[in-house]
Amino acid sequence: MIKIQPGQTRIGWIGTGVMGGPMASHLARAGYALAVYNRTRAKAEALLDGGAVWAESPQQLAERSDVIFTMVGFPQDVREVILGPEGVVRGLAPGAVLVDMTTSEPALAEEIGRACEAKGGFALDAPVSGGDVGARNAALSIMVGGAAEVVEALMPLFRCLGQKIGYHGVSGAGQHAKMCNQILIASTMIGVVESLLYACRAGLDPARVIESIGSGAAGSWSINNLGPRIIRGDFSPGFYVDHFIKDMGIALAEAQRMGIVLPGLALAYQLYLSVRALGHGRSGTHALMLALKNMCNMRVGS
Repeated sequence: MIKIQPGQTRIGWIGTGVMGGPMASHLARAGYALAVYNRTRAKAEALLDGGAVWAESPQQLAERSDVIFTMVGFPQDVREVILGPEGVVRGLAPGAVLVDMTTSEPALAEEIGRACEAKGGFALDAPVSGGDVGARNAALSIMVGGAAEVVEALMPLFRCLGQKIGYHGVSGAGQHAKMCNQILIASTMIGVVESLLYACRAGLDPARVIESIGSGAAGSWSINNLGPRIIRGDFSPGFYVDHFIKDMGIALAEAQRMGIVLPGLALAYQLYLSVRALGHGRSGTHALMLALKNMCNMRVGS
């Protein structure tokens, strides 16, 4: 089993966006040699300026790495960078570990696990929660599926990225745990924006409302972290609406496959489709407020 040591263990990182960039930087600062690949090289410049090495393809990156992390957007992106013609699996060495931190499909995680095993390597699915704030502060919650001994071996790396690392079982289990997270966030965000919408229409100071309810029974990460952004009219992404719609679609498909009904999630999914239809697919998930204000014919900040 691989032994993780700063200065010796070679890390490969694919996906240097809002979440991936800060996460990769934590590993570099911890002393790990870092190679990076991103479809848009410009988004990796900060890491390259810090000493990371550029790889021309996911395959090339895998060939020079002991542990490869992927943090991309959609399941099709995961499939391309891992299983594609120049994907990670093509360059995976025996004993190397692939860690996909993208929120993706459980069945795809299982497929990737089998492909890595066929090459003599290992695969973990390890999606995260905590948004851009958690990524920047190394305070993410990480939900992991795969072989328990591999998870334990990679704990030094996970601890560079998050504060809570939960092991949930075999390949695909981490993705299922992330679906539980997204289901809860979906309904919570409806409550957050409706609460602030009500406060504004009632003539209350929404900041004071957050102070009053944020530490009580109604408190949540969303109200305390995203509520102030909503008040400021700052809908920049910590997590894209487009990606959240993708996640909810995966959860709804899995629910249908398992024969369960999730009406709250179905409602949130439809509301977020409205957000995207208004042109806010690349805004943060708290842009749900814009769709509800549109329905009420209210201006943001009114």
